[in-house]
Amino acid sequence: MTAVVRSELYRLATIRSSALSLAIFTCLGTVLGMIGSDFWALLAGVGAFGFGVIGVSQHFQHRTAVLLYLARPRRVRVLLAQLVTTVIVGSGFTAVSGLIVLIQGNRERYLITLLVAPIMAVLGAAAAAIARSATMLFIGFVAWIVFVEAMYGKLQEPLPFSAYLDAASGDRQKLLILLGWTLATIIGAAFAIRRDLNGD
Repeated sequence: MTAVVRSELYRLATIRSSALSLAIFTCLGTVLGMIGSDFWALLAGVGAFGFGVIGVSQHFQHRTAVLLYLARPRRVRVLLAQLVTTVIVGSGFTAVSGLIVLIQGNRERYLITLLVAPIMAVLGAAAAAIARSATMLFIGFVAWIVFVEAMYGKLQEPLPFSAYLDAASGDRQKLLILLGWTLATIIGAAFAIRRDLNGD
């Protein structure tokens, strides 16, 4: 599993688009942190989710999933290694992009978001293992937030993104709800990765 984590981190660092996206979002997070910690926490969650999605879905997009699963036939272990990788990347992104929030004295918000944002990364990675398409997943994510969580739920219902926003503000109950959604998605991903790759 450690070898897969190292390989995934190396791939992220060497693919220009991934490394550039990480650098841009980190700089953007720093700018938003100057405006307010709420804006930074929002970007940290969305960014971590996006990095989780891209990290897993690129294997299907670039057709490297076949080679990965041939080299590592235990797909659940591969999935777990990818989830660990997204936690590392999500934590690093959140930690660096939020340094300005910490420097400004908002230590509690920084630490809470540093704990919660990587969960969004895991949620994104697990969802990508199910959907296998970053484009479709991002479109679905935006539609879900706008129509289900914002318009229908008024960001008050116990739904994933609403739970993240409240959990990043220190709400422990919403943190448990977010963990529940993430665990359910991981279980779904553990079954979904067994699907044949020929149709992708």
